[in-house]
Order: sequence, then C-alpha cells, then structure tokens
Amino acid sequence: MSAEPHAPASYRSIILTYFALLLLAATSVAFSVRNLGTVNLWAPLGIAFIQAALVIFFFMHMKHEGWLWKTLFLMVIMTLELFIGLTYVDVLFR
Repeated sequence: MSAEPHAPASYRSIILTYFALLLLAATSVAFSVRNLGTVNLWAPLGIAFIQAALVIFFFMHMKHEGWLWKTLFLMVIMTLELFIGLTYVDVLFR
C-alpha cells in the first residue's frame, strides 16, 4: 500500500462507474436472452472481467496503488476468467 495519502473519490467518478456497471449488467442480460453461438460463452466472461476491474479500481481504490499491484490483480482476474471459460468449453463439448 502506498504511504502517500490520496484524495477521496469524487462523486462524479463514483456515479459514472456505477452507471457503467449498470450498462454492462444490462449488456450481459441482453446476451443471455439471445442465442449467438460461442459469443454466449465469451462475451459475458469479458463483461464480467470489465465489471470486476471497475469495482477493483474505483470502489476498492486500487487506482491509487502502484503498477505492480494493478497488474497482479488483473492477472488474477484474467486467470480466474480463463479457468471458468475452459470449464464451460469442457462441459459444452462433452
């Protein structure tokens, strides 16, 4: 954790992040009601990755940390998404 104090997040950034999360959730719901083939598998996982990154960076204040912590958190989320996606692919082709 960085030793420097940082300013609290502005209401504008919190509200914009909240609306971005709502828009991504609506997009995920829209993908769930349509049959688009393999896009039904990978698009929601990509949307979930973006939502997780927004929550981590803005609501968990990760944007104030160093580049190493940001990179490590994104790699963990991407690895988790990859494992979930590969599990879906395994179940899909059984």
